[in-house]
Amino acid sequence: METAVVPTRFPADTALLEALHQPVWVFDIDRSRVHWANGAALQLWQAATLGELCARDMGCDMSDTVARRLRQYQRDFECGDARFSEQWTLYPAGHPTTLWVSFSGVRLPDGRMAMLCEARPQQAMPPDSLRSVEALLHTEVMTTLYSRGGRALYRNPAARTSVPEGSDSLQQRLVDREDLRALVRGLVANGHCKLIARVATPQGERWHDLSARLCRDAATGRQALLVSEIDISGLKHAQAQAQYLADHDLLTGLPNRNHVIKAYPQALEDCRRDGLQAALIFLDLDHFKRVNDSLGHAVGDELLMHLARRLRSVLGPQDRVARLGGDEFLLLVSDADAAAAARARVQALVALIAAPVQISQTELRVTPSIGVSLYPQDGQDIDTLMRHADQAMYSAKAAGRNGMAWFQPAMNAAAQSRLDLETELRRALVHGDIRVYFQPRIEVQTGRIVGAEALVRWFHPQRGMIPPDVFIPVCEDCGLICELGAMVLDASARQQVAWAAQGWQLKISVNLSPRQFFYNALLQDVRDILDRTGCDPRGIELEITESVLLGHDGRTVATLEALDALGLGIAIDDFGTGYSNLAYLHRYPVDTLKIDRSFIRSLDSLPALTEMIVTMCQVLKVNMVAEGVETAEQLAWLQARKVREYQGFLFSPAVSPEAFERLLRAGPPPPQ
Repeated sequence: METAVVPTRFPADTALLEALHQPVWVFDIDRSRVHWANGAALQLWQAATLGELCARDMGCDMSDTVARRLRQYQRDFECGDARFSEQWTLYPAGHPTTLWVSFSGVRLPDGRMAMLCEARPQQAMPPDSLRSVEALLHTEVMTTLYSRGGRALYRNPAARTSVPEGSDSLQQRLVDREDLRALVRGLVANGHCKLIARVATPQGERWHDLSARLCRDAATGRQALLVSEIDISGLKHAQAQAQYLADHDLLTGLPNRNHVIKAYPQALEDCRRDGLQAALIFLDLDHFKRVNDSLGHAVGDELLMHLARRLRSVLGPQDRVARLGGDEFLLLVSDADAAAAARARVQALVALIAAPVQISQTELRVTPSIGVSLYPQDGQDIDTLMRHADQAMYSAKAAGRNGMAWFQPAMNAAAQSRLDLETELRRALVHGDIRVYFQPRIEVQTGRIVGAEALVRWFHPQRGMIPPDVFIPVCEDCGLICELGAMVLDASARQQVAWAAQGWQLKISVNLSPRQFFYNALLQDVRDILDRTGCDPRGIELEITESVLLGHDGRTVATLEALDALGLGIAIDDFGTGYSNLAYLHRYPVDTLKIDRSFIRSLDSLPALTEMIVTMCQVLKVNMVAEGVETAEQLAWLQARKVREYQGFLFSPAVSPEAFERLLRAGPPPPQ
């Protein structure tokens, strides 16, 4: 940059400019056209006449970088009456011509600021030198030369564009004072420094990757600082977004398990430093899987979002909440008396979660099982506290759900026992320790065995017989239920074939858990079992729970119709205990309805409801099986109402295949 001159108003004494042998022209920056040129300039631009040159649109192939640079010149002419001398490569008729050009401001007749250009031939330069000048002009890398005091001596076009109005120093460039101190420390120690820092730009704060090194100012020989910058705001935003996604649950927006593992240890350390206690509250929704299985995951997801908003509403200013996955949530409460604070939070949580949620014209209600561990008495680190809160939560479930349990040291032994049970259960499936027993289904009017329900029994080599209500929930929790269900179906199909070969045509009913029903490979597994065993599908009836039918979604209907097409019967198990109603049973290919044992037990005190179910089934022509029949009076009630089948201890509990065959050979009992 040379000494400033006052821009003149054009036209001036053009005769003098015409007499010059060096090219001189006036460039209209706003319109990207030559406004006037002397004869030498016409020769330079290879134009026959001034009119031809002025008619050329110089902006049609002008790069954004050059256009931006010319606008910078124009602002400088307006504000500071500046003059610039730079090496430029022009392209008259497409041929590169390198010149040393001096630029100054000149007013056009209408008052707009244009640019007076005076060119001098440049001595021949090596190609690398020419290219380096062009690269410095066009590069997006921002390059600035600062004095040792931090004042900007030179900025390339990219750097000038990125500097706010009035910002002229390195101190004004860097937003964070600590970044400036780090830069100075690096330069003092090594003579160069790299760092990522926030900088001030006309668009606000941005993230730049800075490289700085000590050098000398070529104009004065004094020590200087050369800084190059690359805008990495997009990368930083992407990194921040990726980190957010890594630390947050996309469905609810709550922090996730990854965030808990990283951030909660510091929260515990803050409690220790401030003399506070903390409570870790582990919350699991009871039977939430039934919602997903029956209404679909979309409804389940919407329910989780509703509940996440409710969880936020009970948080104190120092509390934290996270979603660990599925229907599990974790709250961290900090307080001088963490136990009292946790008790208050839990009371609020239970009330909020129990309130109904209206989704897709369906009113849903869920309850929580909650476990609480306390810091520091129940654990010094987040892993231990989470494990203990989880154990307490399982204790709450075992106690009947919809409640809270505090961690007790004895729970460690119970958790280890459950883990051992899961390990032994996997081994039992492999070694055949789990066997299939069969409970007879009896024709009410004749007492004849017409079918059986397949039920599993686990005979542990050391513990003896383990009840199904102990190990089947473990199968559900650890993902073994589909494997167990396939084993039971395979054994039932083989037994049906064996009994049919002896002349006993029995229908064997096999339970399908909701998870097994919605298992993607269910239909293929059923086909494989039927093909492998040679079983007549008409001799197998699959029992599903009412919750599977809730929502009437297309997948449920398609699966039921596909099973029906294979020739299998469909039964609704434990009817009356879930969400179904008889009014829509005719929409599904249902053959049998099994009346839950609770209705049979209440015949003496509340027979009207059972009477209604029986009547409706007869109207819909659905076969009925009464479960849990234990007395002759209950059987007489069923006989009087022409219920077709029953099962229960009155006739026989579930027995081994060998004992079942003895019942078949014995025939029906004599009339009582």
